[in-house]
Amino acid sequence: MIHPNSDVQSTKIGDRTRIWQYVIVLPGATIGQDCNICSHCLIENDVVIGDRVTIKSGVQIWDGVTIEDDVFVGPNVSFTNDIFPRSKVYPESYSKTRISKGASIGANATILPGITIGINAMIGAGSVVTKNVADNTIVVGNPARSTKNKLLK
Repeated sequence: MIHPNSDVQSTKIGDRTRIWQYVIVLPGATIGQDCNICSHCLIENDVVIGDRVTIKSGVQIWDGVTIEDDVFVGPNVSFTNDIFPRSKVYPESYSKTRISKGASIGANATILPGITIGINAMIGAGSVVTKNVADNTIVVGNPARSTKNKLLK
């Protein structure tokens, strides 16, 4: 299902994926099956989204971001892809960010460029992730730090 008020230019969208109103998907993006992309999202060209991913409203996913299967991205999560952004100055390539299988990112979290969030990791709402997050780890705060609690596998 692709809402008629969205602008989906990619043809690489899996079966049973739902894309809601006011979503823009650029032509190079790949989105897996059984995903739910909520309203007011932007997905750039060099983006890969796996299967069974939920992306809540207000999320922009920039070039260089890969989101693996079974990931939850909360409302208004901010991904970044340029460590030194300047107006009208573009890097030769963008940093690669990976959100690993089963991870969850809480509302309004900020993910800096080049970060890997591990398998089943959980990012607390409003956290600013400045370093890689290990598998099965919960991080919160600014900068995000481990709670020392481990999630069950």
